[in-house]
Amino acid sequence: MVMARLPGHPIQATQSVFLTQIVYAIASNVVPPSLSFQHHRCNHHKPNPISRQQPTTLPLKAFTLNQSQIQPHLLRPHCSLSPPANRQTEGLVDYNSAFSVLCLYLFYSSLDLLFSPFIMAPPPKTMTARTISQEAFDELVKENIEDLGMDPTEALQDAIQTLTLQGVDLSGIVTCVPGEGNVRDNPVIQSLERLKQLDSKSRDLFCGEVLDEVAELFNKLSELCAAQGSGNVNVNVNANAAVATKNGAVELACSLCSKIPSGSVVAIVSSLKAMTSLLHDLQSTGTFHNSNGPGIVIGFLNDNKQNLDVLNSGFRVVASAATGNEIVKESFMELKVDELIMEIMTLNKNLGIQSLYDAIRVLLTPDDNRVVASQVYGYARKFAKIGIAEALVDSLRAGLGSPDLVSASVTLKAIAVNDEICKSIAEKGGIDAILRCIEDSGEQGNKAVAKVCCSLLSKLAGSDTNKSAVVEKGGMDKLIKLSARFADDPSVLQEIMAIISVLSLRSPENAARAIEAGAGDLAIQAMQKFPAAHQMQRNSCLMIRNLVVRNPENRAILLNNGAEKYIRKAKQTHGNCKNAATDALRDLGVDGYHL
Repeated sequence: MVMARLPGHPIQATQSVFLTQIVYAIASNVVPPSLSFQHHRCNHHKPNPISRQQPTTLPLKAFTLNQSQIQPHLLRPHCSLSPPANRQTEGLVDYNSAFSVLCLYLFYSSLDLLFSPFIMAPPPKTMTARTISQEAFDELVKENIEDLGMDPTEALQDAIQTLTLQGVDLSGIVTCVPGEGNVRDNPVIQSLERLKQLDSKSRDLFCGEVLDEVAELFNKLSELCAAQGSGNVNVNVNANAAVATKNGAVELACSLCSKIPSGSVVAIVSSLKAMTSLLHDLQSTGTFHNSNGPGIVIGFLNDNKQNLDVLNSGFRVVASAATGNEIVKESFMELKVDELIMEIMTLNKNLGIQSLYDAIRVLLTPDDNRVVASQVYGYARKFAKIGIAEALVDSLRAGLGSPDLVSASVTLKAIAVNDEICKSIAEKGGIDAILRCIEDSGEQGNKAVAKVCCSLLSKLAGSDTNKSAVVEKGGMDKLIKLSARFADDPSVLQEIMAIISVLSLRSPENAARAIEAGAGDLAIQAMQKFPAAHQMQRNSCLMIRNLVVRNPENRAILLNNGAEKYIRKAKQTHGNCKNAATDALRDLGVDGYHL
């Protein structure tokens, strides 16, 4: 028995069949009839209307050649690709040639296995859903009625159930009972049909009543397709938005926007709002990119830098389009959206353009799973270099009276991606502004500001230089004071513990200062009071560890106050606390810390 096992990579069924055909053809100079596939459709079988068939993935099996089956008098001395001269020899197989081909295949497969560690592989392909056209779906329902004798309602439900079980994505399909409704009765389809008629007009005719009708139709489309979380991919997507994008709404909207004059503010705002509601998944944002959507939106923003309605609507489109799509992010950066944002922030200080901050945050978020290495780190450095970080610090200086405070804090955290930027923010007065906001939020009971400012301060304290600055400016005492103000809110307490953990990391002086300020008591009291708050419990364990790992004198203080009991309880209760609790128990020096 001669046996060869291929490397352990999966191959598709079509590839294995193709390999078998090659081996057989070279060995016998014929295409085996058994491998010639023909599809016969019985009358009672339904056609497969699915537009894309998923390939079946199979593991490789051991390929075996039994030497007892090789008959020497049947072997040819060579293998020719020309048709056999003697038709009587068509069934004979040249096993030597077949085995040679198989060995070559094994050789190249082994090369791939050998050199694969040195080649950067592409990101893993995600399994895309199978799709079906509206026409094919309607035909399937029709066949259920005519061929199987179902009533219209039953035929529709059967079609939906059958396709769903086959893994077909039915989003964007208008499902209506035959005889009771029609696809063209759908209000989204009706709006799109009228917009298509208007799009057929030349650019010169886009004025007056035409623009008014375009704006009205866009407003209607926006209302029909609006969904909560429209800036997030595949979250709360409205079914109407899927219907619209499947029927070419994104391409149509981009085409119409390109014809709207720059001074027609009402039509521009309506079109941008509609565009935001349409951009709900990766396919729609990809279509937006291919239809020159980024260029159109940037053009509107450049022409209306001081119109708040256009700015808010335009940056909502930027945020929606760039969410989860690295290519769209790159397109906006190539169009110098960073410089445009800087100019707009300079012209419109503290005017509450919420969507502008959302756009910055999305542009700097590496959320495209198709990309091995995102470019957003470089984008953040560009934003900081041209002065956007400094402009955001100015927003923080305005204090709790600024409508931009929370958004500016979250955005500044996204830009602070390295030690250099963190130190530059501190040099521009960022730490002073944050500590003042933390103090004011405690006095006014503003939980939202307290949480985002603590989170931002934690990011900036990643720089060792900034740690010392925070403590020297009385930051530790202000944080403990803030914890007293929000003693009944574990979501705020967990942020306070997170920043104290960062301040104490690799800094025995800061750890000693934290214990003096009351950080140890804070952790134990919070763990006792909120046993179900898993994230707060975890942050407590992390903080306790940093307070004692380089400060043996702090261990007795915490153990005498009952820290071990609460840490062990958190470890047993919450799965996300297991590692943090084990580390805390170990650095506290207790026996059986791993139990």
